[in-house]
Amino acid sequence: MDNTVAVSFEKLVQIMDDLREKCPWDRKQTIETLRPMTIEETYELADAITNKDWQNLKEELGDLLLHILFYAKIGTEQNQFTLQQVIEGICEKLIVRHPHIYGDVTVNNEEDVKRNWEQIKIKEGKTSVLSGVPTALPAMVKAARIQEKAKQVGFEWENKEDVWKKVEEEIGELQQAMQDGHQNEVEAEFGDVLFSLINYARFLKVDAEGALELTNRKFMHRFRRIEEEAKAQGKALQDMTLGEMDAIWNRVKGENH
Repeated sequence: MDNTVAVSFEKLVQIMDDLREKCPWDRKQTIETLRPMTIEETYELADAITNKDWQNLKEELGDLLLHILFYAKIGTEQNQFTLQQVIEGICEKLIVRHPHIYGDVTVNNEEDVKRNWEQIKIKEGKTSVLSGVPTALPAMVKAARIQEKAKQVGFEWENKEDVWKKVEEEIGELQQAMQDGHQNEVEAEFGDVLFSLINYARFLKVDAEGALELTNRKFMHRFRRIEEEAKAQGKALQDMTLGEMDAIWNRVKGENH
């Protein structure tokens, strides 16, 4: 590590120590009170990544680094672990799980690396290939992670054409459930459709969560333009017909092409 980086890191550690000792707000924090703030910071980092906002990305990484040091400080106070143990732990994990770099294992591509990773985790005592998927992950992200992990042990479709056939099959089952009028089955089949579409997204090398977020933002931008146009015409949206709003929507949509 560059010595200047080490100095900066030590400076941040010292600031964390000072805040924990001298600041009333920092003194009262626990891992439980930090948890929602850490989640918020993570989503702010995700926003910066989606926006390709490098300046904000740098700042959000700093915020997350501070949170990591905060948890390590509390862990030390509770005699659970130290910052050094956190760092040594991840170092050891990376060395063990990259035998193609630190050992004599040969890999041909990134898929070999992922398969080795999952096999090593099983040897470390993981009871399931899926045990590393966090329960609290958003459902769409979780679905993608589940599929990726299953893939590493060979539970995977051969090609995207077969995956699309599965999507069409699930859509058919959803339509049948709708005709039968059983709401529980409709919900279950709708979930299957989403799961199969996320699977198809993987074969297209598309991040389903990221793609949906881009669509969310596109919709919000266009809808706000409808609101602006309506206001300029002295109208309220609730007083406009769907046809009037749709006309504005199509005009705004055309501006983006």
